[in-house]
Amino acid sequence: MTPSEAKFKINVREGIVEIEGSSTFVERHLEKFEEICKSAIQEAMVKRIGRMRNEDGRNTDRMLERDESRTTVGLHAVKTNNKHLSRQHMVLPPIPVDLKAGSDKVGLREFYNKKRPANHYEKTAVFVYYLTKFNKQSEVKFGEILSCYDEVDEKKPSIIDIVKNSIRYKGWLTQGSDKLSTVLTISGENFVGFDLPQNKEKVQTVMQSLD
Repeated sequence: MTPSEAKFKINVREGIVEIEGSSTFVERHLEKFEEICKSAIQEAMVKRIGRMRNEDGRNTDRMLERDESRTTVGLHAVKTNNKHLSRQHMVLPPIPVDLKAGSDKVGLREFYNKKRPANHYEKTAVFVYYLTKFNKQSEVKFGEILSCYDEVDEKKPSIIDIVKNSIRYKGWLTQGSDKLSTVLTISGENFVGFDLPQNKEKVQTVMQSLD
């Protein structure tokens, strides 16, 4: 199936999103579709809530609370090459972690600016690399990755989805000891250590500065 044949469907009532297309197409556009989906569902819910309040008045308040709660934890289904992946969105708080420069390590901001990751998959790989190599962590919690986003003043994505798709499509990460942690793979280590920044001429300079 080519990108022109791809399908994108939103079921607002059930909180379901379906994206059908090649793995490459879904990977490339997943974040964009997810933002579109969230906006569409939120807009539809606002209109629906307005109609319900106008029609039923105070008696609808309890129903609205149930609907809003159901929407917040709604399931999204992504279909890639006729295979379905279901995932539940969770609200994760950042977990404090040491990201500042010290006598024996570079700060995350400096490292991030040198690596110049281009998208959320690359950013997450850089953060996990930093925590693994410089903080000496054997695995990284999702909340710690969110703290990395805060440290570099970047907009946070749905980190559960980013990690899952990075594991599935990129191979830079693998599952940690629990469902909300991840581990850097050899492929991820090589990508961050040698392939970033994408300008190959600057790789040697960056790596030497970190020795």
